[in-house]
Amino acid sequence: MRLTDQYVWHIVFSLFFVWMLVYGTLLLDMYAVRTIESLSVFELALIVLASFRLTRLFVYDSIMGFFRDQFYDVSTKRGNGTQLAKPASGPRRTVADLISCPWCMGMWITATVVFFYLLSPYTHFIIYILALAGVVTPLQLIANLIGWKAEQTKRDVEQL
Repeated sequence: MRLTDQYVWHIVFSLFFVWMLVYGTLLLDMYAVRTIESLSVFELALIVLASFRLTRLFVYDSIMGFFRDQFYDVSTKRGNGTQLAKPASGPRRTVADLISCPWCMGMWITATVVFFYLLSPYTHFIIYILALAGVVTPLQLIANLIGWKAEQTKRDVEQL
């Protein structure tokens, strides 16, 4: 295996993530209004749904494109105008890799959601809203699929 400077940045960001987890755990030990053991199954489901929605927001949704674009380079292609490309190396490449990966981003976001849920009851309302939005997303996809199927059936009947 060849060692590159990109491995160094991945290690730096991994160590930062571990440090944040340890520091967050210490802060929760001192200031949390809830413990992780006291969470109900319903609250865990809320956290899962809120984390799902935030992950989707940061990784895929166009509204956060301005944030993701900061970590990409502009490359020009003939005939296609400008396109974005991941930097070749460096910390921006590591962040670009992170924010384009739902599994990677999901770890950071879930840790953040759990941290704030345990730390302050003032964040619960935001997490409820995000959880409800997380439920709405699959419902919308199902509704779109039903509409698409109905449209397909209508076209098939018209062709007969």
